[in-house]
Amino acid sequence: MKFQLFLTKHTNQITLVTGILIVLGMLSKYLLQFTLGYQVILAVASIIAVIPIAVRAWSALRNKVFSIELLVSIAVIGAFIIGEFNESAIVTFLFLFGSYLESKTLQKTRTAIKGLTDMSPTTATLVTDDGTEEVDVDDVDEGDVVLVKTGSQVPVDGIVVEGNGYLNEASITGEARQINKQLKDSVYSGTMVENGYLKIKATQVGDDTTFAKIIELVEEAQDTKSKAEKFIDRFAQYYTPAVLVLAVFAFSRDFRLAITVLVLGCPGALVIGAPVSNVAGIGNGAKRGILIKGGEVVDTFAKVDTLVFDKTGTLTEGNTAVTTMHTYTNNADNQLALAAAIEGVSDHPLGQAIVSYADQQSAGVSPVLDDTETVKGQGICAQVGQQEVVIGNQKMLTAHNIKLNPTQLKDLNGLQAGGQSTVIMAVDGQVQLIFGIADTIRPGVKDSLAALKAQGIKKLVMLTGDNELTAQAVANELNLDEVHANLLPEEKVEYVKKLKAAGNTVAFIGDGINDSPSIANADIGIAMGSGTDVAIDTSDVVLMQSSFPALVHAHGLAKKTVLNTRENIFIAIATVAFLLIGLIFGYIYMASGMFVHEASILVVIFNAMRLINFQTKFDKHQPTKTIQAATA
Repeated sequence: MKFQLFLTKHTNQITLVTGILIVLGMLSKYLLQFTLGYQVILAVASIIAVIPIAVRAWSALRNKVFSIELLVSIAVIGAFIIGEFNESAIVTFLFLFGSYLESKTLQKTRTAIKGLTDMSPTTATLVTDDGTEEVDVDDVDEGDVVLVKTGSQVPVDGIVVEGNGYLNEASITGEARQINKQLKDSVYSGTMVENGYLKIKATQVGDDTTFAKIIELVEEAQDTKSKAEKFIDRFAQYYTPAVLVLAVFAFSRDFRLAITVLVLGCPGALVIGAPVSNVAGIGNGAKRGILIKGGEVVDTFAKVDTLVFDKTGTLTEGNTAVTTMHTYTNNADNQLALAAAIEGVSDHPLGQAIVSYADQQSAGVSPVLDDTETVKGQGICAQVGQQEVVIGNQKMLTAHNIKLNPTQLKDLNGLQAGGQSTVIMAVDGQVQLIFGIADTIRPGVKDSLAALKAQGIKKLVMLTGDNELTAQAVANELNLDEVHANLLPEEKVEYVKKLKAAGNTVAFIGDGINDSPSIANADIGIAMGSGTDVAIDTSDVVLMQSSFPALVHAHGLAKKTVLNTRENIFIAIATVAFLLIGLIFGYIYMASGMFVHEASILVVIFNAMRLINFQTKFDKHQPTKTIQAATA
């Protein structure tokens, strides 16, 4: 074991020594005409170089794996038998040098992981009874309070308990704009305080922080195999032994040919081509705040032809506000206070808009609620003293046999025709208030959807629990192909299943929480997440920026990664075919063939590295936002 570790640590030095010996051997033969010295030096070079290769071959063989190192080791033995020390020396040097270049180039494909881990905080300023104390970040526990000053990183996920400041959240969202954080706001580990100071009560520490989970997710994703990689693994298991059999057959006719078959037979470029594309593509996404959970997700996402969207919080900002309130009572302030009190038990954006509006209007005294019941996809029923209150959408009123009079119906239709969401409150069967609530479409959504169509998406569908007129107004503005409104969560799932049954490959884009059933049932679930645990855990793709340009990039990246993988497979197979044909017709020999073999490995790596800087046509018109901005 120690010897193997020594060889691994000093492989680069062994490669350098081998190269120097080969040069010395060539000089002794062609300048000094010292043939014996040439043979001895190259034999020594071969022995030195083959040792780490043979050790790796033996280690793989013990695990029942026929590796390319085994083929090279056998080939070197054969070269010694026939006295071709120059062939064995050059082959082993090229193999080691190719491995060196391969490791160096592969490191570059993991720049996203390096960028993330370099930004990971290592220390924290812990607030104690005696002041503050600098501690290792692993020593911070949940409930502890940490101090973060200007220019420092937030070491934990937590809640601001004192101070305020502007944070750069690029490490979480991929977007470097500054966010103001004040009392009771949530903050995330790895973000940077650009200005101000914060005292933060830790809610998640160590490996449980959002930042740590992002790093873990990207690392796992880069190691998750795509279908192409799994196919190649199965192919190599049978192909390599077949090369050994072919070499044995060739041995009976031409020993030199048999040795050459062993060296050139293993499809190194084929084995490395798909994984390196996968790593580079996922790394590109991570650098932009796009978390893609593995090679299989990339494969499926590239085939998506139908995008299904939630409306509120996805196509729209989700920051709703009451714009109109129609009243049908003489005590509007008290009724508004009643509506706010009932909606206060809900976290629905429309309900929160009513609560905020009541605060702004300084509505009457909030009543005491005796009982409330939330009806999924409809609204809330409440008992307030002797009064029965219903607040929600038209389905809610219909379920309670409450009808609107012509004036109320006209007001309702007018709000909905203007693209506003509506909430109706009735007390003891009589409509008292109708709220018109507006939500703004996310910036750049229309252009992004057009770009997605240009990338090959055939159908854009919106599923929403909102009313039909409001939904249609949004759909018309965004040029959507289909819109289905007044849907319960389970009805959204049914639509997703219908689309899949019709032969479509479906991606559902939602907020990762309310739409989790639809996300789970789609071929690809995409969360417009803001770093939430649920968004990270439930989806196949997480857009940390919650932006549609990021969605365009993610889809384009998936398609490009799959195309890049196919290019690498073609290059690898073409190389094997070229070498075999060259062997048959006598144009390829061991050293030249090994050079081509190693060159093909580097070609597929360099081809995959193009994904690191991949941009769609749409990206070129967008401001650049990457996690590197956090370190600028």
